[in-house]
Amino acid sequence: MSERRVIILGSTGSIGTQSLEVINHLNDLHERGEFPVRHRIVGLAAGTQTHTLLDQAQRSGCNNIAISNGDLVGSDHRVFRGSRASELLIRETECDLVIGAIVGAAGLPATLAAVELGRDIALANKETLVAAGELVVPAARKSGSKLLPVDSEHAAAWQCLAGIEGSDAVPPIRVSSRVERLVLTASGGPFRTKSIDEINRASPAEALKHPTWNMGRKVTIDSATLMNKVLEVIEAHWLFGLESDRIGVAVHPQSVVHAAAELCDGSVIAHLSAPDMRCPIQAALSWPYRAQGVCRRVRLEELAGLVFEKPDETRFPAITLARRVIQSGGTSGAVLNAANEAAVDAFLSGLLTFGEIPRVVADALEAIPVTALKDLGTCLDADRTAREWVNRRIGAKV
Repeated sequence: MSERRVIILGSTGSIGTQSLEVINHLNDLHERGEFPVRHRIVGLAAGTQTHTLLDQAQRSGCNNIAISNGDLVGSDHRVFRGSRASELLIRETECDLVIGAIVGAAGLPATLAAVELGRDIALANKETLVAAGELVVPAARKSGSKLLPVDSEHAAAWQCLAGIEGSDAVPPIRVSSRVERLVLTASGGPFRTKSIDEINRASPAEALKHPTWNMGRKVTIDSATLMNKVLEVIEAHWLFGLESDRIGVAVHPQSVVHAAAELCDGSVIAHLSAPDMRCPIQAALSWPYRAQGVCRRVRLEELAGLVFEKPDETRFPAITLARRVIQSGGTSGAVLNAANEAAVDAFLSGLLTFGEIPRVVADALEAIPVTALKDLGTCLDADRTAREWVNRRIGAKV
């Protein structure tokens, strides 16, 4: 394949803009004869940032664009509008690779459509698998769609596992018994060393000051509560076919080691790179090749004092929810994800304290019955139920 046609869902967000940067880098390498594939942008989708979307389309020469909540009157592009805009873009635009970078459950319908059509997915939207892994993974196995992980931890895990399971082991896969445990790392966020009282009363400004990563607001808050690691453990369960007791978490504040595979013979294979999201994005977009990187290098002789700790479940109680959801299955992932999105929004709006976020999510899981995940409609119903439950809880509190 000398050309790869790409659609970016969530092109104006953090991952979307960095994906465009990586694509430009890879295309520059292609022009110099240093990389075999040229990436051509054939579709871009955004939520509200119409001016940025139009600028991206102009710069990339992309004719197909989707906007879920904005005005593109007078545009010369082929435009999809409304709540189903991203899904329609996927269904009506031929492509080879979809970059799934829409934040939250909003990206689920379009991503599931891409999987059903057999498109390869560079998956940055972990909520897709958290809420609907029971739908997405069987659909991917049926259609042949590959789920190329873009989350730094899962991209790292995938690269570790390739040396054990073979280079053709592309998610979704079922990791063999040669791997005893997969360990994902967490920076610990801005409150790693803070007291319970300091954590409980932290302000949005404090929670958004991530010590090592530059990410969007929602992901940054999730990193501060460690809810991001809950979502990632569930995502790893679906990507790699691992039971909950074969997935661990280690707090690693330097954010240099992103994942490690503990093997049955006592060996450990770890993946190291700079804390830069362009690294995992490039790993997914350049697969099955390797290319000169756009990120700074990690030099082992320059590393010192790497720290690894067990997560403190007392100060960060969210971390306990991953196993519960994996074991419960059904709609529990959709409830967890939606309740968390609603709670994070409420915190950023001043309606909840920081410490209440994981408590509200845990209470929602306790209060809302788990049912079988039959189809996308069932998933979206559970999502809506959880958001309504959280909103009622907040209303009662106010």
